[in-house]
Amino acid sequence: MNIVVCMKQVPDTETKIRLKEGNGGIQTDGVKWIINPYCEFAVEEALRIRERNGGQGTVTLVCMGPDRAVESIRTALAMGVDKAIHLNDPLFEGSDNFGVAKILARAIQTIPHDIILCGKQAVDDDASQVPQILAEQLNIPHVMVVEKMEVDVANKKVTTSRRIEGGAKEVLEVPLPAVFGADKGMNEPRYASLPGIMKAKSKEVKKVTAADLGLKPEEIGVAAAKVKIQAYSLPPERQAGKKIEGGDPAQVAHELAKWLREEARVI
Repeated sequence: MNIVVCMKQVPDTETKIRLKEGNGGIQTDGVKWIINPYCEFAVEEALRIRERNGGQGTVTLVCMGPDRAVESIRTALAMGVDKAIHLNDPLFEGSDNFGVAKILARAIQTIPHDIILCGKQAVDDDASQVPQILAEQLNIPHVMVVEKMEVDVANKKVTTSRRIEGGAKEVLEVPLPAVFGADKGMNEPRYASLPGIMKAKSKEVKKVTAADLGLKPEEIGVAAAKVKIQAYSLPPERQAGKKIEGGDPAQVAHELAKWLREEARVI
């Protein structure tokens, strides 16, 4: 069973975001970068599938990003991933979700794959589009928001469970190969052990460029983007709360109602 995990490196959710002049993008200086949490669920599930299969098969990580992405790639290798492909080329920069999926698909076509695991979304743009477009590019089925997977290796199929509207669960059986979008609750990602960290230093991280994939400059990046971001803006700063003091509950309630009506204008 050969498993491919698509991983994205994103800013830590606790990082303070600063914009470039003219709101043309995010300042990356001083930003802490981590594995996208949903991608971390995908990495862990890939390792568990391999373990349940007696250690048979290979887990290959595919990550697109600049040089800094190697740190997150090494973290996944330390968790137990066998090898990694680093899609690193200035021509990739500025790709929209369609472009990213196209690049990932071209890379995945070059390696054996039965299961392709992705995070259901990335916590930076929250687009939740790449896995579905990737499946279309590869012409294979996909299931998103997956909480549980049961792999039937002999019959090359997977039974999945996922949440749907109304609090219900939906169970789907999918033939392989297929793409799956991991959701929170699928598992509890492991920490990299010291032996795993040491082994990760010698594991293969293959750098792949656009030329290696046979992609032309006009097919990817900003030039081919179907969606272009016009500007970025930060949300308004949260105003300080108002404290109403007093010993008489009736008077406090009166003051609160007056403030909500006349100042907050919510009643």
